[in-house]
Amino acid sequence: MGIFLDTLPMSGIVRIRDMMYTIQNPFRLDQGDVSFDAPESFKQGMRKAIDANHTHYLPTLGVPRLRQLIAEKLRTKNGIPVGGDDEIIVTNGGTHGIYCALHAVLEPGDEVICPDPLWPPSLAITQSAHAVPVQVPVHESLGFRWDIDELERAITPKTKAIYINSPTNPSGGAFTRGDLERIAAIATARKLWVFSDEAYEDVLFSGEHVSIASLPGMYERTIPIYTMSKSYAVTGVRVGYIAIKDKVMRARAAKVALYTASNVCSIAQYGAIGALEGPQDCIEEFKTELKIRRDLFYAGLEDVAGHVFSGTPPEGAFYAFVKINPDWARDLGLDQGPSVSWATAEYLIKHGRVGCVPGVDFGPASEGYLRFCTCRDRTELTGALESMRTVFASATPV
Repeated sequence: MGIFLDTLPMSGIVRIRDMMYTIQNPFRLDQGDVSFDAPESFKQGMRKAIDANHTHYLPTLGVPRLRQLIAEKLRTKNGIPVGGDDEIIVTNGGTHGIYCALHAVLEPGDEVICPDPLWPPSLAITQSAHAVPVQVPVHESLGFRWDIDELERAITPKTKAIYINSPTNPSGGAFTRGDLERIAAIATARKLWVFSDEAYEDVLFSGEHVSIASLPGMYERTIPIYTMSKSYAVTGVRVGYIAIKDKVMRARAAKVALYTASNVCSIAQYGAIGALEGPQDCIEEFKTELKIRRDLFYAGLEDVAGHVFSGTPPEGAFYAFVKINPDWARDLGLDQGPSVSWATAEYLIKHGRVGCVPGVDFGPASEGYLRFCTCRDRTELTGALESMRTVFASATPV
C-alpha cells in the first residue's frame, strides 16, 4: 500500500489507549475488554494442544474439527444454512475476518453503506480496500437503529454492499427482525452484498439476535463475521471466523487469509475447539453479569453526572454511549476546539484518570457523545464513577 497508508486514519481508540498508558492507576473504561476469566474448556483445549505438540503449520482455512464445530454452530444457533465446513474460514480474530471479507468483495471506488457510529477499524478496512464508507446515521430516538428509508436513499449506482453491526459498537443498538427483513429486501432488489458483523451476538439483553444470513435467500449474498473474543472472554487469543457460500468470494477470502496470516495460531484454534465442545454456561453467566454492570454504571452516572451526560441503557453490547450536555461543555470552555467529544475525553483523562472514547471517532454524526466501556469489573466501574463525582463537583466554569 505504501503511501496510501498515510491517508488512513489511526483509530482514536489507539490514541486514547496510548494516553492511558501514561496515567497512574487509570480507570480503563476506554477498553472493550471484559474482565472475566476465559472458561476452563478454552484453557484446557490450549493446554492439551501444547502437550500434544500442536505447534506446527495448519491448513490456512483452519483446523478441520474447528470448522466442523463452527458450521454446526451457525446452522443450529444462528439458523444460517451452511452447507459444509468448506464454507468456513477461521480468522485471526474478528478484525481479520472483516479484512478478509471486505477485501474479497470490494473493488476500488465501491461504496459501502455503514452506520454512524461504527467501530473505526471497520471504516479504515473499507478504505484500505480502496472503497468508500458511506455512513448513514442511526438515531437515538429509534434505539440507535437506522431509519430504513434513509438508508435506502443513500444507495447510489456505486453502492456495492451494506455493513451491519448488531448489536452495535459503540451504541449498543440492535436491529429488529423487521429491520433486517427490510434491509434484506433492499439488498436483494439492488443486488448488494451484506457484511454482517455479529461480534456481540451473545450480548443482547432483550429480544432476539437475528442473523440476516438466516433470512430466505440471504446467505448467498451475506458474509457473516464472528469472533470468540466477546462470548468467551479471550480478546487477546484472537480467534474469529467467517462463512461464505459464494465459491468465487470464498476463494478470494481464502487468499487474503493466506497472505495476511498463513494460519491462525494453532494453540488458539484448539482452545476454540475446547470451548465449542464444552459447556456453554459461561455465555449466559457473562451476559447476566454484564447487564448488572450496565445498570450499575448508568445508575451511577445519573447520580454523579446527570447534569453532564444523558443516555439510555442499550439493548446490547457492553458500552455506554452518552450525550454530552452542550451547556456544561460551554461553561467549562470545552467547546472552543474542533471537537467537544475529544475535549471532554481528554478532560476526564487528565482530571479523573477515567478512560473513554470520543463519539466523533465513530463517525461525524456522533460528535458530542462519549463511549464508556461497562464491561470492566464492578470495582473499577465504581471507582471511575467516584472519580467523576469529584471531577464534576470541583469543575470551575471559565
